[in-house]
Amino acid sequence: MRKLIDHFGSAENALAAGRKRWTALGLSRSLIRALEKPDKSLLKGDLEWAAEPQHHLVGWGSSSYPPQLAAISAPPPILYVIGDPGHLLTAQLAIVGSRNPTPGGRELAGEFAAFAAGAGLTVTSGLALGVDAAAHAGALEGGGPTVAVMATGPDRVYPKRHHELAGRIAGQGALVTEFAPGTPPLPDHFPRRNRIISGLSQGTLVVEAAPRSGSLITAGYAADQGREVMAVPGSVRSPLSRGCHALIRDGASLIEQPSDILATLDAPLALELEPGDGRAPEQTAETDGEYDLLLDALGFNPVTVDTLAARTGLTSQAVSSMLLMLELKGTIEALAGGRYARRRNG
Repeated sequence: MRKLIDHFGSAENALAAGRKRWTALGLSRSLIRALEKPDKSLLKGDLEWAAEPQHHLVGWGSSSYPPQLAAISAPPPILYVIGDPGHLLTAQLAIVGSRNPTPGGRELAGEFAAFAAGAGLTVTSGLALGVDAAAHAGALEGGGPTVAVMATGPDRVYPKRHHELAGRIAGQGALVTEFAPGTPPLPDHFPRRNRIISGLSQGTLVVEAAPRSGSLITAGYAADQGREVMAVPGSVRSPLSRGCHALIRDGASLIEQPSDILATLDAPLALELEPGDGRAPEQTAETDGEYDLLLDALGFNPVTVDTLAARTGLTSQAVSSMLLMLELKGTIEALAGGRYARRRNG
């Protein structure tokens, strides 16, 4: 498909070219037969799906197709999108990891995602159990969009228990897949979709991964695509730390606290956002009061996010996002060990 579009300039021109020109281009007989007599029942199903509200077909080469994905070696020729396809064009951070994380790993994934969302990054993951789900939920709670890359057709959610989460993602971000409606969750689809997760993103952050984790496949794709690879270290006694430690030994950036992500991506990028542009939560009188509450709880002695959450009654994700904004304004400073304090001249 990509060869046809590159040669003829568009899908429409390619379909109108005819057998003689297709043969001259070197297409096989089977491909030519498929172009001459497409399966109209499959086309009908796709078009009926695309006619539904918030359903979009984004073809390779169109202005809506994410350029960062088009730059990889094997971009999908078409994307099925539920939600706002505009989110695919934003700066994205992939957060992936174990399907069976520790409670601490799940919490970290949510905190990192909320922080990234507050910084204006779109959080991208794979809708899987564990770290993926925590990352999507953290981004949503942080007020930002999130993109879920699916290993099924757009009309199926896998795992089924994530139907409610998928609905929230479609409402505040986008569900995306290269697989046609009706496609089941086949085993080889999961590693295949991982190249899209990394290909959409400026960098991939791995939070807890066993040595043979699928998350390492995503990290490998990211490295091959020239994107940043980041990993969160953990206990040397935990098997879920071994994959991350292997990545760090191989050159991945070590991430200890959320601000390390922005430093690695060289991305204070979207931090100068105007309120209400869709990528950073708009501040209201209510949130102003929460910022005052947080500053009162902070003081000048260094404290952790968890301590501030306990003092204020806010969630850890909300505290992380608010701390980022205060740090950007120069009101507070981030210190070693994931602690924060007010600036003396703030």
